[in-house]
Formats: sequence, C-alpha cells, structure tokens
Amino acid sequence: MAEKISADELKSRKDEFIIIDVREADELANGKINGSKHMPLGLTIRNAKKKQIEDLRDKKMCTYCGTGYRGNIAADELVKEGFNAVTLDGGFPSWNES
Repeated sequence: MAEKISADELKSRKDEFIIIDVREADELANGKINGSKHMPLGLTIRNAKKKQIEDLRDKKMCTYCGTGYRGNIAADELVKEGFNAVTLDGGFPSWNES
C-alpha cells in the first residue's frame, strides 16, 4: 500500500515532488494543482510497466485524483514498479480545502 500525504504537508513540500494528476481529461475543467502533470490512471500504470517514465524513477512522486481512490491505485502500482510514490489523501478536493 502506498503512503498517503496530507494536502497541508504536500503544499509545504511541493517542490520535492513530481505531482501526477491521474484524473480523466474531462475532469480537469474543475481545476488542477499548479505544476502537476496530467497522466490518467491507465496511462500511468502502462507507462510504469512499459518503462516509459524511467526519467521519473529517482524522483519523489505524488498522485492525485478526484476523491483519492484512483490516486491510491496509481501510487500503489508505481510503488510495485519500484518508484518512490505517495498519494494525496482525499484527492483534489482536499487540496482546495486546506
């Protein structure tokens, strides 16, 4: 299971992470975390398994989605593939609330 990070902690340490938005394209209209990379869940998993994001291997990564569910799946899959990944607890709404 990937670890979770609170929105407050991520905000204070944002420059340490590559932040990956795993939501679908139509969900981005509701806003996003500035500086995050858009890589939908399925693509994130495929990219990790097919070694297409090796340039991120030595970076800390934080995934997020609309509720926290898909972000958690993405972080778990990244960790399984050997990446250093956490997920934003509560997803994008928690970012807006903190």
